[in-house]
Amino acid sequence: MPQSTTSISESLSSFYDQFIAQLPGIAMGVLIIVLGLLIGSWLGQFARKKISARTEDPLMSRFLGQAIKYTLIVIAIMLALRAAGLGGIATGVLTAAGASAVVLGFAFKDIGENFIAGIILAFSRPFNVNDTVEIGANFGKVKALEFRYTKLKTFNGKDVYIPNSDVLTKPVTNYTEDGFYRWDFVIGIAYEDNIKGAKDTVLEALRREPNVIEDDQHENFVVEDELATSTVNLKVFFWVDTKDFRRMALITKGNVVKNVKEALEDAGYYMPADIHEIKLYGGETEFPVRLQPEQSKNKNPSDN
Repeated sequence: MPQSTTSISESLSSFYDQFIAQLPGIAMGVLIIVLGLLIGSWLGQFARKKISARTEDPLMSRFLGQAIKYTLIVIAIMLALRAAGLGGIATGVLTAAGASAVVLGFAFKDIGENFIAGIILAFSRPFNVNDTVEIGANFGKVKALEFRYTKLKTFNGKDVYIPNSDVLTKPVTNYTEDGFYRWDFVIGIAYEDNIKGAKDTVLEALRREPNVIEDDQHENFVVEDELATSTVNLKVFFWVDTKDFRRMALITKGNVVKNVKEALEDAGYYMPADIHEIKLYGGETEFPVRLQPEQSKNKNPSDN
């Protein structure tokens, strides 16, 4: 038998013997990974439920539950590699991760920023799940806080995923933190109308709307806004409940506008459209307007 064939046969035999010798360790490593996945998932769910029950904060509880789950899975993989006799690989992975941290830091800078921002938002943030918020140009309800992004559901049905770093650095307007929002609109009355009477009529119309809120801290009022070309404009301010900002608050505003308009009309107030005044200068005593006679639809061509 040629020497090369003998060498290959010996190498295969040696590899087989080593593989058989490491089978228990490999089996143990696979078992550790499986147990790590199961235990990590279970502990993540358990932590999420416990944190949610104590804090009543589904966003933070979900975020921390996922963090615990993935941390345990990584630990299980490292232990499995050592149990399988591949401790050198585990050490190499950690060493390579440390050595490449700078390179990966530049390559995945945005991912790192969003991850760290997600951790900060999990403990301290300006909103909770189902709050109506405005982040930059995005307006909707908060649905989830993930490692890299915050998910919003807009009122026209879009799912918007905003990087956590943007949520942390951009102004966030929360419309439902205390449950109240003040609407306003402008309505114009004629110059000859009584302003105080019109304001009283508007306030009475606001009191008749059941979804308008008025108490010591939330006062509804009407002020003179502008002396416009054709009208005296009154600005109406009133408070609504924003627990269902998507629908109820908008319906309430529509009802208020309708009720105020009808109340002013019933009270005899005139809400004119734009009026244009034409002045004649010089010695003209008549308004130079020529009316075009209506042409007969059945005009006979022979009359020309």
